[in-house]
This record gives sequence, C-alpha cells and structure tokens, in this order.
Amino acid sequence: MLSKIHHIAIICRNYEVSKLFYTAVLGLDIIREVYREERKSYKLDLALNGEYVIELFSFPDPGARPSRPEAAGLRHLAFEVNDLDAVVADLLKKEVEAEPIRIDEFTGKRFTFIADPDQLPIEFYEH
Repeated sequence: MLSKIHHIAIICRNYEVSKLFYTAVLGLDIIREVYREERKSYKLDLALNGEYVIELFSFPDPGARPSRPEAAGLRHLAFEVNDLDAVVADLLKKEVEAEPIRIDEFTGKRFTFIADPDQLPIEFYEH
C-alpha cells in the first residue's frame, strides 16, 4: 500500500535559472547535486522542512509541455502555507508576481498561483 508521496520530478530548460528559483525564491534546501556526464544532465535533490520532495533535472533541449489551455498530465505543484499574504509579499520582494488571491469554493481556503521559470504552475494554498 502507498504511504506517502516520495518526490516530484521536474525537468527544466535552464538549470541554473531553475535551481535559483527553487532554492532562493521558494526556499527549498539542496540535499544533493549530481552531474551525470553520460546523460549531459544535472539532478538536484531538494527538501522542504528537511523532507526530500523534488528532483530537478536538466536535459539537453527538452521538449515543451503545454499547460494552457488545460492539457492532460500534471496540472500544477501545490505548497501549503500558513500565511498567504506573507508569502505573496515575500515573492513580490523577489520580483515574482502572484495571480490575484482566490477563494476555494468548496473549502473556503485562500490560494494563488505563480509560474516557475518554465511556466509550470505553482500553487500556494493557505492552511
């Protein structure tokens, strides 16, 4: 039986830009960084609050994945936050603009979206 999500893998177009985004902007911690010569690929393992959550990969010339209009496949990556206003303010200081805050019609919780450097939608959902 399943016990938890182990990690999420993301392939980026510009490794250094995405590495900076996921570490400096979102604040994830680097666990391990490996360059795999045979694949011409970086693999960066990232943690949130000490828990391994994301593998960031680079590959030579990856194809684009459409996300809008709604395409089949992974829709977005969501992070739970305690104070959505503080997160939005912090993002703005880092020159990352969030969409207007919305209310989930089923839970009454507040949420917003940003995009990573490859336009992967990232949601922040208030606890």
